Amino acid sequence: MQSIPVILAMAGGPGGPQQQQSPAFMFVWMGLMIAIFYFILIRPQQRREKERRKLLEEIKAGDRVVFGGGILGIVAGVKEKTFTIKVADNVRLEVARHAVTQVLPKGEAPAEETSK
Repeated sequence: MQSIPVILAMAGGPGGPQQQQSPAFMFVWMGLMIAIFYFILIRPQQRREKERRKLLEEIKAGDRVVFGGGILGIVAGVKEKTFTIKVADNVRLEVARHAVTQVLPKGEAPAEETSK
């Protein structure tokens, strides 16, 4: 009579004999995961960055802007990498172009930030 461990070893494990999957299946599965990752994470981020670059390129003198630190001002001068903004009478600041978070229409208050 054979012992129970020998019988289980011959059976191939708890689920019966194991079948190996095709290597092609693994590559298809990995390709599918990469495609999902691209369409859920990378593509929307690229679209937002493209819209942001367009927003920064379209800013001109006279536009009301909000900066990352919460400063509100009116653009008085535009340079390649900076803006000169007027924040009060006789008060002008030079700030980095990438610090702009919003461009406000005339008379509109800044919108609340939402996480994207």
